[in-house]
Amino acid sequence: MNFVPNRVFFTRGVGRHREKLQSFEMALRDAGIEKCNLVRVSSIFPPNCKIIPRSRGIAALKPGQITYIVLAQNSTNEPNRLICASIGLAVPAQGDHYGYISEHHGYGETEKKSGDYSEDLAATMLASTLGIQFDPNTAYDERKEIYRMSGKIIRTRNITQSAEGDKNGLWTTVVAGAVFVYIDDEVKKELRSKIQRKKVAEPQLLPIIEEK
Repeated sequence: MNFVPNRVFFTRGVGRHREKLQSFEMALRDAGIEKCNLVRVSSIFPPNCKIIPRSRGIAALKPGQITYIVLAQNSTNEPNRLICASIGLAVPAQGDHYGYISEHHGYGETEKKSGDYSEDLAATMLASTLGIQFDPNTAYDERKEIYRMSGKIIRTRNITQSAEGDKNGLWTTVVAGAVFVYIDDEVKKELRSKIQRKKVAEPQLLPIIEEK
């Protein structure tokens, strides 16, 4: 079976609990992917894969579904210790070429620093594959401009979750993930049906008229 996902969505979450495993479960719930059997995969962004919103991606998942994910995860039970988990993405300009997804977890890093690092990892891996000449010792902002000007890398991005360890010593877990899904005509039909049912179930709210 040659299974190649055609959609991906990005999500993140944080969880706290006295048990480490339960804090991980709470983080998955916060990320909206707790109902799936997650299978961790490595770092390739499939050719012609489309990025979809988190809400649409979660709606396409079914309880118990085997779900492939590039997952970054970190945990601590040290009060006030800063932890982070980050996923970086680099997408080639040529749609039929694969891209790269990177995962990173760290301590004492801000969301921006962690996000820039994971994004740099993905972009550098893709650049080396595409034969883009660059100096790995230069700052990422400089290399990012080189990548952009080459015309071979069309997009880079990251999703990052950071948190401070619970002040009372509970386990704190952060996750960030790129979740792969395969959406065919049947799944599209199910999604449209879900959206329609939701619209029918939601009460019609009257407009608010401000008094002058």
